[in-house]
Amino acid sequence: MEDYNKVIESLGVRYIKAKNLVLQQPFTVRNNYDVGNNLILLHKGRITFGEEEQVVEEGEMLFIPGGRATKVNYGGSTGKVITNDDLISNKDKFFHSNSDLDLIGDAEESHSFVSFEAKVFDSVNFFASLDVPAFLIANNSKLGNLIIKVVEESLQELPGRERLITIYTENIVVEIVRYILKNKMFVEQLATNSTYFKDPRLIDLFNYIKENIGGDLSNKVLSNVANVSEDYVGQYFKMLTGINPQDYIEYQRMERAVFLLRTTKKSIRDIGKEVGYKDTAYFCRRFKMMFGIPAGKMRRRESAMNI
Repeated sequence: MEDYNKVIESLGVRYIKAKNLVLQQPFTVRNNYDVGNNLILLHKGRITFGEEEQVVEEGEMLFIPGGRATKVNYGGSTGKVITNDDLISNKDKFFHSNSDLDLIGDAEESHSFVSFEAKVFDSVNFFASLDVPAFLIANNSKLGNLIIKVVEESLQELPGRERLITIYTENIVVEIVRYILKNKMFVEQLATNSTYFKDPRLIDLFNYIKENIGGDLSNKVLSNVANVSEDYVGQYFKMLTGINPQDYIEYQRMERAVFLLRTTKKSIRDIGKEVGYKDTAYFCRRFKMMFGIPAGKMRRRESAMNI
């Protein structure tokens, strides 16, 4: 349990967004995907997820880890089957965003969600590193109430709004980890994450990669940071994290690129260079391969999501 406390204490949590949405028409998105983690509370209606179409009952929650493509059906009945790209581009055709506090939870076919980051040492996407699928959270009214509190705060311009949203979002992350432990879900993966704390050289690598995301991050450079041989550094990194260092570096670079696309007006060429890609065409190919949509459409994601 001490290791799990260390994991929780190390997590840097960042709120991304929260909304209360009302379904406009039934549909299925076959590869629902986001960089951020998404926790969805179903108020009324029907949601299913996964290839086996597991049902989310009213009052239950669906947790979709960041970086994990998941089949999700909204509305239960036969409707359009679309891609994540289609959903981003045409979300107002499928959802109406409710901003009336009194109506949260009352509309038919409605849900609330909170999107957030949770990173170990502000470097490793925690839930993505567990490599777990989307899963159902049931019988947890405390977690459901936290989602509603975040949505309510996000809809009001009140003093202390940002502070409360931060506190509630951090509580959500802790409650999700507690739920995983209580229900003995993915315990082996959680135990693997505790190895982050057993060797300070790994922490040095995380920090170095974060601070030099646009620079030379070859195994030769990493071996000097960790003070291990160049031939061994890849094996060492994978042994402790479950992923080889170059795959981890590419994910971090792409995650940084998404942040820049959403928050700056820098050109795609400049963003590619800033995160370590000299060849813009190669950067664009890798970006679409990882996220399923072109970088230009990802840039429009925020405005498309803010219905």
